[in-house]
Amino acid sequence: MKFPVRLPARFPARRSARTAAPIAALVVAALTVTACAPESSDSSGGKDEKSGTLRVWLFQEVNTGPKQKVVDATVDAFEKAHEGTKVDVEYIPVETRAQRIKAAFNDPKSAPDLMEYGNTDTAGYVKDGGLADITEEFGDWSEAKDTDPTAKQSVTVDGKIYGAPFFVGVRALYYRTDIFKELGLRVPRTQSELIAAAKEIRQTRPELYGLVVGGTSTYAAMPFIWSNGGEIAEGKGGSYAATMDSKGAQKGIEAYTSLFGDDNCPAAKCAGMSGNDTVTAFASGKAGMAIAGDFNHQAVEAGKVKGKYAVVPLPGLKAGEVAPAFAGGNNIGVLKSTSHRTLAVDLMKQLASKKTQGELFDAMGFLPTYSDVRADVAKKEPFVEPFVKTLGAGTKFVPASPAWAQIDASLVLPTMFQEVISGKKDVAAASEDATKKMNDAFSSAG
Repeated sequence: MKFPVRLPARFPARRSARTAAPIAALVVAALTVTACAPESSDSSGGKDEKSGTLRVWLFQEVNTGPKQKVVDATVDAFEKAHEGTKVDVEYIPVETRAQRIKAAFNDPKSAPDLMEYGNTDTAGYVKDGGLADITEEFGDWSEAKDTDPTAKQSVTVDGKIYGAPFFVGVRALYYRTDIFKELGLRVPRTQSELIAAAKEIRQTRPELYGLVVGGTSTYAAMPFIWSNGGEIAEGKGGSYAATMDSKGAQKGIEAYTSLFGDDNCPAAKCAGMSGNDTVTAFASGKAGMAIAGDFNHQAVEAGKVKGKYAVVPLPGLKAGEVAPAFAGGNNIGVLKSTSHRTLAVDLMKQLASKKTQGELFDAMGFLPTYSDVRADVAKKEPFVEPFVKTLGAGTKFVPASPAWAQIDASLVLPTMFQEVISGKKDVAAASEDATKKMNDAFSSAG
């Protein structure tokens, strides 16, 4: 999934039944993440009501407005086609999704009928009993045959389907063309050149971050680890062993954390930044470079740097190499507890349809999960090229284990990065501690 963020946005509803005000950010506390929630049961009582109110949870974005406009149009069409049905959409913060969603699994009265969720959370949510098995409906859906195989895999657990892919996302390197021209810099071809360029920008333009980085932006950090031969974990079939303490992983951690200093992105300001914070900094003209996703394109276009930036794949260790990127993205799933299953599945199909995904690409830059639609948008929008190239160079994913939701929610990797950045621990000690925490989670997941 794309993980980002402190978001200020409270978006006005077009009407009160449509969009509830976003919830206040909850505290990410250890008590909420030390163990997975108990498995929920199907509390729908077998009901499948054909009218009433459907509750939907979607994620906030850096700028949710364009996304909301597309969703509103889709919902309007759905409501007209289903007499007696209303849809209530709420945009929730990404960072606190774990607490909110697990609470919903355990208390169906607070649960939505369907929700957007990160593709890294699928296995965990299935284990918790929160998502409905829609294998049959997905198989009967005509558009599903064009779903990218990797995207389909992100909604599949043990051969069953638990949602519809909503969009796919990868990160690349955004850079200021005007700053590079002013300073006579060449676009970085290697990670060493990237770090050198970042520090030169900071030295000559001290009001700017060179390469803005965030201490909690796990998926912007991972390409440095993967480029150096590191992996999050090894294994398959639900059995994993963490490897963040390997030599390759430690080299990558060292490279990424070296960017948190007064000579690039001061730790006092950058250690606590999220992915969305770094996008905001770049879009507002406060950084020479940023590692951001195709899904951040609209936010950057809406900022002060419009017309003054370009995007290239994040370089690897050697010239010509593309750093492996996290194959992120989000899905739309129906909750097992819904008492409106048929309506919820139908709305899921509308929100994840080719039409809506095409409109979300135009509005937000979200890459479609359908191979044919993605090919079409790549032809008409040049900015997609570096992201498609990144996808083609080979991407990475997180362990397909229900433990990952716990690892992610308990901030194991951000804590590791921040311990190194702050000087509290060296790379070896921090990575060893993170590895132990991850292995504890893998063991508890079974």
